[in-house]
Amino acid sequence: MMVRTALILGVCLIALPVLAEAPPAPYAGQQARTIKSLSAEDIVALQRGEGMGMAKAAELNGYPGPRHVLDLDAQLSLSPDQRQQIQAIFDRMSAAARPLGVELIERERHLDQLFQKGDVSADRVSAATASIAELQGRLRSVHLSSHLETRALLTPDQKALYQKLRGYGEPGAPMHHHHG
Repeated sequence: MMVRTALILGVCLIALPVLAEAPPAPYAGQQARTIKSLSAEDIVALQRGEGMGMAKAAELNGYPGPRHVLDLDAQLSLSPDQRQQIQAIFDRMSAAARPLGVELIERERHLDQLFQKGDVSADRVSAATASIAELQGRLRSVHLSSHLETRALLTPDQKALYQKLRGYGEPGAPMHHHHG
């Protein structure tokens, strides 16, 4: 009996420092955010109409984004006409994305306040999250559509070079695209 008690005590003493050094919960510190689900950086990016990774399905499958193409203007040897058209795509995308981003911030704020005030129910959560999801879908569509438009303006060589410059692979690497 004494051996067993000593063994249990020994295991507890070994485990105690490990438990004391446990990392904080992944959300620790985020409870002080104005809108719990959005960082300050997220809010600024949404207000600016930035993509925030919403167009990865396009970007990583060979459909360049207008912002990145404009940033690589010299390396891609864009013609003046291409540059003008891609700038117009970017401007339209930004003009559509900014108000959607601002609205998304407000809807997230509303959801946060429902919980903060304790004025929450399953029906309210369902309505608020459906509204947020619909808006996120519209915002993502704006960004993805701009990639479609941009790709159509680039030559095959420019598309391949873009892939290489962005670090997605060597020019000429097999990429499967369905045209429609």
